[in-house]
Amino acid sequence: MEFTIKPIFNNSLEATLQNKINTKTKPVGALGVLETVALQIGMIQNTDQPSLNQSTILVFAGDHGIAQKREVNLYPQEVTAQMVYNFINEGAAINVFCKQHQIALKIVDAGVNHDFENTSGIIHAKIDYGTQNYQEKPAMTIAQCNEAIQKGADLVADTFNNGCNTIGFGEMGIGNTSAASLLMSYFTEIPIAECVGSGTGLDTSAIKIKQKILSEVYQTHTPSSPLDALTTFGGFEIAMITGAILKAAELKMTIIIDGFIVTSALLAAHAMHQNVLDYCIFAHTSEEQGHQKMYEFLDKKPLINLGMRLGEGTGAAVAYPIIESAVAFLNTMASFESAGVSGNN
Repeated sequence: MEFTIKPIFNNSLEATLQNKINTKTKPVGALGVLETVALQIGMIQNTDQPSLNQSTILVFAGDHGIAQKREVNLYPQEVTAQMVYNFINEGAAINVFCKQHQIALKIVDAGVNHDFENTSGIIHAKIDYGTQNYQEKPAMTIAQCNEAIQKGADLVADTFNNGCNTIGFGEMGIGNTSAASLLMSYFTEIPIAECVGSGTGLDTSAIKIKQKILSEVYQTHTPSSPLDALTTFGGFEIAMITGAILKAAELKMTIIIDGFIVTSALLAAHAMHQNVLDYCIFAHTSEEQGHQKMYEFLDKKPLINLGMRLGEGTGAAVAYPIIESAVAFLNTMASFESAGVSGNN
């Protein structure tokens, strides 16, 4: 599928926004990154009075074929489905933070190896009951990957049509740091060993095994395009997030990028359409070792670094109040003129 993503480029509006920021009752630049975020959101929304409307996080869950062998993952594959039930029952960290910051939360079955057919509180978008093991064959077919991208895009379009203009993404899937590492290596050309981390808590010896296995996987396949790489190494949840990011950018939504897995989906989206980065705010740095290298490749800096490595969209949710603060100061802070305060001119 094709996406039309325009760069956020408007010299006149940028000048208006920068002047508005600079004439607030503060020294120029004194609010640091908040000023950068305010400018970006104004440019995305094409206004000098931006707003965050019905902000939402979509958490996509999917299983990975390689996880069944328990060679690269500390926890068994069944934990994916168990955690989805935890999301539905509002017991996970992402539930806590979304409730705290009044962010709407939607849980999506992208491809969990479990039947949620009669379960409420979940969006049923299953492509299959987990991917294939990429040690043996590509994780999915091209048709499945395209279907996942389309479903991710459709879910974002539905969310947008219900009034949302600010969106973040989370994920759940035992084994998905392995898929993300493979995608990272493909898109950044960084050696796979430097992309592989501890995931949910592997020790040093287990990480070395994981590096060896994924290096062998990487050498087995030769993807010929970004879509082919996503098909070969990805998960259904990662492919859906890729489509979701592309659609959100097309709709000129503000996109809050979470951690290592979501950023791997962004790498795929970026390879398909470079303008997507204009719409992205980077929430946090994951403790997964490859995440900082992803930022270096994209030439981006995150808002926070709290040593988090949970996934679920938790970094996006925790960083959200910073984004709120950026919009709030832009819209409501007094200017030197309105406050009757002498400027420096």
